Amino acid sequence: MTFTWTPHRFAGGALALDVANSVVLRFDPARRIDRYADPAAMDAFADAASLHCAEREQAQALAPVPPVRRSTFIGLREAIDSHFRAEATGEGTAALLARLLEAIAGTLRLSGADPRALDTATAHSALRLAVMAEPERLKICPNCGWLFLDRSRNRSRAWCDMAVCGNRNKASRHYYRRKEGMRA
Repeated sequence: MTFTWTPHRFAGGALALDVANSVVLRFDPARRIDRYADPAAMDAFADAASLHCAEREQAQALAPVPPVRRSTFIGLREAIDSHFRAEATGEGTAALLARLLEAIAGTLRLSGADPRALDTATAHSALRLAVMAEPERLKICPNCGWLFLDRSRNRSRAWCDMAVCGNRNKASRHYYRRKEGMRA
């Protein structure tokens, strides 16, 4: 199956969250898809993140993670997901934060802190998120389970991407309202 990194895949609002969201349907073992299982998709993510990620302000493109550092990068991704998912639900712990910080430190040691490297940029993004002033802006999409930052003025954003998850939810509600109306 061919896969393309579209702008929707970067709805998290931060590179670290977009990396964590590279696992689709994370909590459904039967349908779970790890987009980084294919090394070519992981390499393509760096190029796409350079174009679509909300945090990428520099014109400088991100370099893919070299094969020798990929397992460390996957460990960072999992630590990011565990920590920020727990923070979003109000169940964050010191142990999850410590795991995240260890993964960040390990990534930076291996990458030599090269700012062009995807793994380094992801580690820096995770550090910025860990100390963000408004942690209540971190949310989980009720449709797909992705992590995202709510940057709306009144903090009312409910979906990772209104054009995808929001529309799916609205269409589903409409379908069930019509179905109930037909029974009456």
